[in-house]
Amino acid sequence: MMEVLDSGVLSQFLGTWHPDFYGGERVRKFEQEWAAYFGVKHAVTVNSATSGLYAAIGAAGIGPGDEVIVSPYTMAASATAALVYGAIPVFADIDPEIFCLSPASIRQRITPYTRAIIAVDIFGHPADMNEIIGIAREHNLVVIEDNAQGPGTCYHGRAAGCLADLGIFSLNYHKTIHTGEGGVVVTDNDELAERVQLIRNHAEVVVRSKKVQNIVNMVGFNYRMTEIEAAIGSEQLKKLKGLVEKRQENAAYLSGRLSGLPGLSTPVTRPGASHGYYLYALRYDAKATGVSRERFVEALKHEGLMVNVGYVPPIYLEPMYQQRIAFGKDGFPFTYPGYKGTVDYGKGICPVTERMHFEELICGDLCHAGLGKDELDDIAGIFTKVCSNLEELK
Repeated sequence: MMEVLDSGVLSQFLGTWHPDFYGGERVRKFEQEWAAYFGVKHAVTVNSATSGLYAAIGAAGIGPGDEVIVSPYTMAASATAALVYGAIPVFADIDPEIFCLSPASIRQRITPYTRAIIAVDIFGHPADMNEIIGIAREHNLVVIEDNAQGPGTCYHGRAAGCLADLGIFSLNYHKTIHTGEGGVVVTDNDELAERVQLIRNHAEVVVRSKKVQNIVNMVGFNYRMTEIEAAIGSEQLKKLKGLVEKRQENAAYLSGRLSGLPGLSTPVTRPGASHGYYLYALRYDAKATGVSRERFVEALKHEGLMVNVGYVPPIYLEPMYQQRIAFGKDGFPFTYPGYKGTVDYGKGICPVTERMHFEELICGDLCHAGLGKDELDDIAGIFTKVCSNLEELK
């Protein structure tokens, strides 16, 4: 980073057809390193994973009247990416063990207007991508894998985030590795890579000079990463393997300590997958303890443990979906006359998601790489203490 500062070149993008259209030396170097590390043909840096999701939807040619199947239990941008291009998010339910999109629910949500699926590797566990991609191929759908929370994990021998038509990684400050803010879009498809690069950097003024034939969604933005962020990213990437392995080691130790405590189910890792443990997510059974989840978590917090009930409220319950107001006062794209489908955002459409959020899930940053065995023992001791005093909590 200091070398970048000393050079005086903090960013080198030009929003015109020029060698610097693709950014400066550090940006290009980081992209090459990322592509080599993850075994993909193309890595395109962006200024956030949110920007990466937006660019991926644009590159895929999604537009008004289309539907995109998304998860209801993730960061909001994983769904609003569809809205940005005038498409309608359709929420499928999640798997109750790994909290990623349920392939069975995806099948139920496909209509003649479905054009894409955004599958999120939530909490760091890969979605069931083989089955999801299989469904997509049956229906000629684009698949975008949002792997913001699971860099460095694997799915049946391949890097998670690199399994779909386009994959998204996050580099914002609370991820496993980060550049402050930032993201990376990966793909093995030459055309999709070019379209992401164009959307990242003022596409509309470049397509003529670059002789781009398909100008659908070639309205450009400024999603560019700086040279400073890229320099930091190059160094952070060297640390990824060790940081993920430490999280996995910590999670295994913590799960061993918590196994057998009443009412608690520790995180699951499916055969063929590895888990990045962005968050440590437990399921809680109030019937087994006789104590409500809220009361149980209150006791954990009283002992000094920072955990939360649930993760985020189901996205479709947010005002934007309940009132169907996104762009403009008339409710575009929900009211777009060219949209011929129907979509339901009522409470109850994703019962597993609602059960996880409102009844069962307890989440915390309980196994990050900075924790040692003593801290993990403290965490396990708090859970054990609370579980040993359930009668008092009643």
